[in-house]
Amino acid sequence: MEMINATGRRKASVARVYFRDGKGKITINGKDYKEYFPLEYLRYNIEDPLATVEASSKYDIYINLSGGGVKGQAEAAKMAIARALAKIDEDNRPPLKAKGYFHRDARVVERKKYGKPKARKSFQFSKR
Repeated sequence: MEMINATGRRKASVARVYFRDGKGKITINGKDYKEYFPLEYLRYNIEDPLATVEASSKYDIYINLSGGGVKGQAEAAKMAIARALAKIDEDNRPPLKAKGYFHRDARVVERKKYGKPKARKSFQFSKR
């Protein structure tokens, strides 16, 4: 198999994923994924799409993450991995789709408005 790539996005984060035949090594920005995401619930986002289609030890995965925070990056990587697995084999698509891994969560931070301290918060109102 040649290299397969896919992209995933969440909030301000972008994940570019590259799959290659291998033994299941996952590297994120040059580090092992367990080192990059020390928290278990963030690692779950990386592992679950692979476990869903039972491909945990079939491919070596390199992930390039940029922008946003750790949660957004983890969810962007989850989407990119699911897209790449669907590219590799079309039979992988239905179980991943059932778990909602192809759904792009479009919620982003609302911009700050002028005359206000935050997007919607107002200064304290004084009647007198």
